[in-house]
Formats: sequence, structure tokens, C-alpha cells
Amino acid sequence: MSRPVSTYRVQLTPDFGFAQVAEIAGYLRDLGVSHVYLSPILQATPGSRHGYDVTDHSRIREEFGGAKGLREMAETLAAHDLGIIVDIVPNHMNTTNAAFWSVLKDGPASPYSDWFDIEWVDGKVALPVLGDDTEPVVDGDVLRYHEHTFPHPGHYRLVDWREGPGYRRFFDVSTLIGLRVEDPAVLLATHEVIFWLMDEGLVDGLRIDHPDGLAEPRGYLRRLRDRSGGAWTVVEKILIGDERLPDDWACDGTSGYEVLNRVTRLFVDPAGERPLVELFTRLTGGPGHYAPVMAEAKREVLDLFFGAEVSRLARAASCDPGAVAELLAAMPVYRAYVVPGEPPPPESVEIVERAAATCSPAVRPLVQQVLYGSPEVITRFQQTCGPVMAKGVEDTALYRWFPLSCLNEVGGEPDVFGCTVAEFHEFCEGMRPHSMTTLSTHDTKRSEDVRARLSVLSEMPEEWAAAVTEWSDSVSLDPDLDYLAWQNLMAAWPISAERFTDYLLKAAREAKTAISWINPDASYEQRLRDFAEAAVKLPVGEFTERIDRYAMSNSLGAKLVQLMMPGVPDVYQGNETTDFSLVDPDNRRPVTFPPTPVTSWDTAKLLVTTQALRLRRRLAAAAPYVPMEADGEAAEHVIAFARGGEAIAVATRLPVGLARRSGWGTTTLTLPAGSWRDLLTGGLHTGSVPLSHLLDRHPVALLERHDL
Repeated sequence: MSRPVSTYRVQLTPDFGFAQVAEIAGYLRDLGVSHVYLSPILQATPGSRHGYDVTDHSRIREEFGGAKGLREMAETLAAHDLGIIVDIVPNHMNTTNAAFWSVLKDGPASPYSDWFDIEWVDGKVALPVLGDDTEPVVDGDVLRYHEHTFPHPGHYRLVDWREGPGYRRFFDVSTLIGLRVEDPAVLLATHEVIFWLMDEGLVDGLRIDHPDGLAEPRGYLRRLRDRSGGAWTVVEKILIGDERLPDDWACDGTSGYEVLNRVTRLFVDPAGERPLVELFTRLTGGPGHYAPVMAEAKREVLDLFFGAEVSRLARAASCDPGAVAELLAAMPVYRAYVVPGEPPPPESVEIVERAAATCSPAVRPLVQQVLYGSPEVITRFQQTCGPVMAKGVEDTALYRWFPLSCLNEVGGEPDVFGCTVAEFHEFCEGMRPHSMTTLSTHDTKRSEDVRARLSVLSEMPEEWAAAVTEWSDSVSLDPDLDYLAWQNLMAAWPISAERFTDYLLKAAREAKTAISWINPDASYEQRLRDFAEAAVKLPVGEFTERIDRYAMSNSLGAKLVQLMMPGVPDVYQGNETTDFSLVDPDNRRPVTFPPTPVTSWDTAKLLVTTQALRLRRRLAAAAPYVPMEADGEAAEHVIAFARGGEAIAVATRLPVGLARRSGWGTTTLTLPAGSWRDLLTGGLHTGSVPLSHLLDRHPVALLERHDL
């Protein structure tokens, strides 16, 4: 199996399957990637646009072309020197599947009863589907309730949909039931197709979805590595702050959210924090600090969504559910990495103790149990932290506190403004060499180019405040939503009223301050639509045009840094040119191949992406990361580093401030000995080079040793 040098993420859909991927093989080869990175390929819910709702692990999805189509695609890709990486979902599957039907019919006697993490009560499992006074109807061998069908009779009981299920689920999604892949037989049954694809050399590596949901991620990854022969594997693991992936996880790294957030902050001016927070509080009436917003959001989602999970954990720990909810709300990370039967790592003890220190004394007995107690309590607490973080932070708090929403990303910290060059260098030097890096994914809250525009606001908060005040005086809806709306309207411009409305509806439902997914309000939603229709008619685009030369600089700089820093860079479909998408499903819209550059920004981004990816294929995968420092009055406006002695990446940062100081002046960058060719302009450079010579034609430079 070949280890990837770079990947290109493709979202498979019923309209874009294996045959369509094969058709773009030549384009992807010329772009410079080494591997195509596919969204889940196993049989999923009919019509699914994402594939994370697997229904049959024994089949490759027919809507994509089935096993035959996958083989044909793999042959075409291989002929173009392209390998395949596959996204797999070990944590859960859709509840509409033959195995779970067997469990509902035969209960614990079913041969599939060990597949699922079920809490049996009097031999039955609770199914949360009831929503009105309609009575279920017996129809032969089945029981029907609206669109739901169940075996009749069976080992289940129907309960109100708000109660939560009698099984572990993915977050709060009751149609996705947790799998017990800690059982070797379940792991084999749910991974058999993936393993034979790897055995035949059709798949080179794996991206693991949501490992935090697993009972034993460390053991799972070890067994996966042993069975796959050491294939390249990355995990979708959200790391908060300085948190790092455990050294004993047998994988090459993460899918890159911690990289995405640091690269974004590299182009954010910390001087913008105070005025932007003040603007946020003035317009929204919200607090000036993020921490209490996050804490309150986590408490709310625990009460709204996770009653079943809290109660099950409380029963296992023989403690008050209130103490369980209190400690879960205080946990600052998605998992604390405690393994039953082993002494907890000091870092884990510190995390849990620090969380407990903010709680009432009632939590103290639970602390001992989640660190040193029974396997069930330790494991179930670990599995519940992630959903609370995801729903409380990603899907609630980030929609409530947004002074600068480019910081409000998956795994992001919206109150951390900026990252110094020195901090970024230190982070890169500590990276795993084969971890994935990314700037956009199918799950990001907004695309990399939307974030590039938003980051400019940190350098011109006064001008931004004046513009937002003018627009707000013309059109308003809701203080809790309007300021987020203006940021995203400006940064995604031009955007249709329909797309903007869809985004605002999702944002409002996630924020849960006026409406939510479970508590709609037709009147509010109509006013929201009216607001969107009126807002897109305002001259918001004039402000976007004013900042786009700076946003383009940020976009190209972030792209170059991500593609050339340590790790395996991923390009999300369509982001080799500009992409101004918002949260899913907006960012999963179909992409046209090959992309046709329309603007100078498109052309420049495609050039940077292509040249960087092609250069990466010529570099040693573990080429050392060597920080470089500029000299002169504008040195803070550049990020530069070498990869071994073969390549140098140079990017402009904080471009508004650079323009205000009238450019680079006499600032220089000293190159290593030898002659260096700029792959973007064709110029040759040696010695101490004025940055004005390097970066005036392009805000970035990509240098390759010319005498190789």
C-alpha cells in the first residue's frame, strides 16, 4: 500500500458516483494529488447525500456503481497514478437495517444482539418514535406507525420521541445506533468489505469517523492497524487548545481540524479582539466573554437531548443524574482517554479534576468513578463527553457568540484571536509527519475563502462596525442573529436569497434562542425569510469588493501554508479555486470539473494549489520543517519556512496592516545557499532577498532549489 502524499476529498452522491470520479482522474493527476479521498462507500440509506448512515456493511453502495463500479474506478485511477483513501464509520449505522430488525424481533436471542450497545429493560429496548395520539397499526407480520415499521410482535417498546432511546446513538440522532466494534466479531462483520478492498490493493488508507464514540478507540485502532498491515490511517478527532492525540493511538494523526484552526488564526490580527467583541456586545446585547456562553449551552443540550444518556450513566454509577450532567457540562474536551483496568494518565486526571473543581461537591464521588471505577462507568462517561461537546459547542455555543466568526469552526475557540508566527512554528515542529491537514471539509461551518474574508475584519474593525451599523439601520430581525447574518452575507457574497435563507434558518435553529429543530415558529421563520430577501438587496457587496484584495492574500497564504507544512494535505472538492460556501449542506453542493477560473483570485489559487501539490510529490514525505525569520520593519507580516533543503514557502499575513505601513520597505528574507526558483513567477533568487521582490507580484512565494 502506498502512503499518500496529498489527498483530494470527493463527496460521493447518487448523482456523482464511481464512474464520475473515474472521469476526473486525469484532472486530479494534473492537479498534483497522490490519492482520491472518498466519502463513505458502503450501502447507506437510499438517497443519502453523505453516506454516514450505513445500512449494510456487506455491500458497496449500489447507487455509486457497486463493487463492479468501484473496481473499474480504481483501475482508472491507478492508470493515472492515483490511489484511494476511504472514509469509514465504525461507531454507528442507521437503525433501518436487517441486523437491528432481527434484534427487535428476537431480542437478546438474536445473533446480532451483540452488535449494538443496548440497554434492555424487561427484555425490551426503548424506541423513541411516538409523536402524537395516532395508534400503531398491525399489518400482518409488521407494526406500522406513520412512516415507521417494526416486527410484530417484538422485543421493543415505543416511547415518546423526546425521551431518548434505549441504546447508544450518534450524538442526539436516534436513527443512528451505536455499534460495539470492541467485540472482534462485530469489528470483522462491519469491516469485512473494507478489509478485502485493502487486501486486494484497491484501497490504500482510511479516515476513521468519530472515534470518540467508541468504547475503546485505542484498542480499535490497534486491531485495525494489525489487520490492515499498517495502512495509513487518520482519525476525525477534535483536539481543543493544546490537546494532542495520545501517543498510544495506532494511527498517523487526525483529519486536521486543529491545523485548520491554527492556520486561520495565523491570519487574524489579535489587535482586533477588543473592538470586535465590543461591537458584538453592542449589537447583540450578549456577554463579552465566551466561557459562560459555552457552559450554559452545554447545560441546555444536556437537558434537551441527553436525558437518556445521563440517566443510564447515573444508574451505572449509582449517583444522582444532576451530578452526572454537571460534570459532563464542565468537561473541556471530547474525551479524557481513561482506559478501564489501567491507571488513568496524569493528563486525564488533571482534565477531570479541573472540570470537577468548577462543580458542586455532589460531583466528587462521580470523579472517582469516572477515573478509577467500573469499566461501564469509565467507558460510558468517555462516550458521552463527545456528544455533549459537539451539540453544546459546535451546534449551539458557536451560533451564540461570534465576534469574528472565522474563529467559530469545528474544534475552534472563538475567544482566541490570532496565533503568532513563533507559536505556529512550534506547533508544526511537534506535528506527526503523516497527519492530515485541511482548510475545508464537508463539516466546516464555512469554507476557507469565507474565513479568509472574515479574517480581514480583525484588521479593520472600525470600518466594519460602520458598515454593519448602516445595514442594521436598514434591515433587522433578531439581535441574537443579525450580526452573524451580516458577517456571513458579506463573506459569502454573492449569495442568493434562497441560500442565505437556508443558512440563517440552520443558524437560528442551532442557536436555539428563538427557534430550534424541535421548536419551530412559523411566524419567526417567515420574518427570517423576509430579512434575507431584503438583506441581499443591500450594497453589502461593495464592502466585500473593498476587502477582497486583502482576503485574496489571506486565502492564498493559508492555502500555501497548509499545502507545504508537515502532514498530508487534503484539498476539499472545488477548493483549488475560490469557494464561498457556508455550513452543510451548502458546502456539499455539486462541483463542476474541471473548474474554470473566473476571477484573478481563482487563477492565482489554482496556480498555488497545483504548484504546491506537484512540489510535494517531489519532496521527501518527512522533509524537516525549518522555521525562517525575516529581517526588517515589516517582518511580522510574513510567515516563512523551509522543507528540508529543497523547498521554501513564504506567505504574507495581516495584509491590511502591511498596506498601511506602505509595504515591505527594506524587509528581507535570507535564503539558504544556492539558487532558488519561484514556481509561481519563474523568478530566480539567491542570498538575502527583499520581500518586496518576492511578494509584490504574488502575496505568496513557493521556492524550489534550482540546482537540484
